[in-house]
Amino acid sequence: MPKRVDDNQTDIVKTFRSIGFSVLILSDVGKGCPDILVGFRGVNYLVEIKDGAKSPSKQRLTSHEDEFHQSWRGQVIIIRSINEVLKFVSTITRPA
Repeated sequence: MPKRVDDNQTDIVKTFRSIGFSVLILSDVGKGCPDILVGFRGVNYLVEIKDGAKSPSKQRLTSHEDEFHQSWRGQVIIIRSINEVLKFVSTITRPA
């Protein structure tokens, strides 16, 4: 059964790329794996995409996604909109 891709994934990927991030689409991996891997300035970030335009119940992690997030020993972020992409970028590019 093919994995469903959130309606906003294309726009979120385009936004990350326009800012200078590398983006690897992982949505076909399944088993709760986050939707994309983004890289910027030598650091990688796993990103789960949810469609912020949908109701909160439609934005919940699936059981596989929740299991992945709970067991992964690295970081995984959830992005719901282009605005959240921009907020995330501002937090990682802010001078120390």
